Amino acid sequence: MKHRIIVLGAGYTGAVTAGRLAGRLRREDVAITLVNAEPDFVERVRLHQLAVGQNLELRPFSEMFAGTGVEVKLAKVTGVDTDRKTVAVLGTNGTNGTNGTDGTDGTEELAYDTLVYALGSGWNSQGVPGTAEHAHEIAGRPGALRLRERLAGLDGGQPVVVVGGGLTGLETATEIAEARPDLDVALVARGGFGDWLSPRGRRHLRKVFDGLGITVHEHSAVTAVEADHIATADGTVVPAAVTVWTTGFQVHPIAKATTLEVTGTGQIVVDDTMRSLSHPDVYAIGDAALVRGPGDKPLRMSCASGIPTAWQAADSIAARLTGGKLPKVPLRYFNQCISLGRREGLIQYVTADDRAVGAALTGRLAAVYKELICKGAAWGVAHPMLGMPARRRSVVRERARVGATV
Repeated sequence: MKHRIIVLGAGYTGAVTAGRLAGRLRREDVAITLVNAEPDFVERVRLHQLAVGQNLELRPFSEMFAGTGVEVKLAKVTGVDTDRKTVAVLGTNGTNGTNGTDGTDGTEELAYDTLVYALGSGWNSQGVPGTAEHAHEIAGRPGALRLRERLAGLDGGQPVVVVGGGLTGLETATEIAEARPDLDVALVARGGFGDWLSPRGRRHLRKVFDGLGITVHEHSAVTAVEADHIATADGTVVPAAVTVWTTGFQVHPIAKATTLEVTGTGQIVVDDTMRSLSHPDVYAIGDAALVRGPGDKPLRMSCASGIPTAWQAADSIAARLTGGKLPKVPLRYFNQCISLGRREGLIQYVTADDRAVGAALTGRLAAVYKELICKGAAWGVAHPMLGMPARRRSVVRERARVGATV
């Protein structure tokens, strides 16, 4: 019987892992199923562009994985039973094969030998009153499309407030201000404005924000979101016809409901190969995993962190199935790439553990650099088989020797 590998989630990490596994293992030996609720790949790092009215290229999974041997199952994951080694899904694409059994209510149960958990993360309201009712988010395509519709209906001069001074907040505020110069855009940051950047990076950030007419409220903790304003801890009221909430991410809750060892925030605890410490037949990657980098610091939730964990997991699974050598590639950072609209950018070079150094690339060249990074990430997902060995490795060990886990 084929070794059954199920990958949950087809964002950057899940899609890369499925494609990389298909390139390293033979179809005669493994059955790879990629489960995702949407039929197209979502370029999450471009959702601020989608929100301001730009059209993004559609990348259907049916085309991306055609001919790879990866079965794409369109379904929502509703539960994982790590003791029975099954996944519950809802709303399949009609394909069943040998992996699961259909329920009369549209549910299905998929059995796995190896599970790759890549369900990622969504927006984090931080528990601030009024956020869920009145704020917009761009952590997913539905939220970005709702914000797009709302921004399109705004008259000139109306105020838009972006809450959150991290990378997503900076990119969202500048994209809106550039696309809609008739709006009154403001950014509210809990800490100092760009305080993690180098002096050169901060100067350029300030220059771009000033040029776009964006008002910055530093050291301002938002305590409430209303329909027409936000309030901060010091009593400041900032008018807001639209509030965009970008204060970080929280992981999908399913892992926390299992017997997997997770952190208090729900991230799965893994080793250097992305293998669960509590369940060796489960791998976790991207935002869903607690991955430690240089200096034993947890990697931040980002595409820059996620894709290397996908490579690490796929190569580790392939190595364990084929008796090959486990990868020992250190996970580290090189830079932070920030788009500041379509014409400006900031590339902040960093240490291995993500601390800013003095060097930074700015201006139009930085914008081109960031665009190439985004295109490269999407290309890598859309061409999962290119760059793989011409001859795929066979699962040479008997299942009894490697066990039911990888």
